[in-house]
Amino acid sequence: MGNHKMKKLLVLCAVFLANTAFAADAPAKNSQQTKMATCNAEAAGKKGDERKAFMKECLSAKPAAAAPVTQQDKMKQCNADAAGKKGDERKAFMKDCLSAKK
Repeated sequence: MGNHKMKKLLVLCAVFLANTAFAADAPAKNSQQTKMATCNAEAAGKKGDERKAFMKECLSAKPAAAAPVTQQDKMKQCNADAAGKKGDERKAFMKDCLSAKK
């Protein structure tokens, strides 16, 4: 992987983690604000016409499709949601939760 691609990947990961970590505390940003923050971070070091062209392309790009929810992800979420339930109640909850379409 090229150095530029690695930096871009690291920036995207940092932005994603920052947005995820503070999502519960901060008011929800709309997708355009999030996109602007991401594009600004990726444009670090670019100046003038190069930055302008990059920002135009970055802001007009379509967002990537969300990754499908895996069975493992479902299991983690259902386990977290089942906290405090025991016995038959937990068993019934887990069955419904794991079979639900997300």
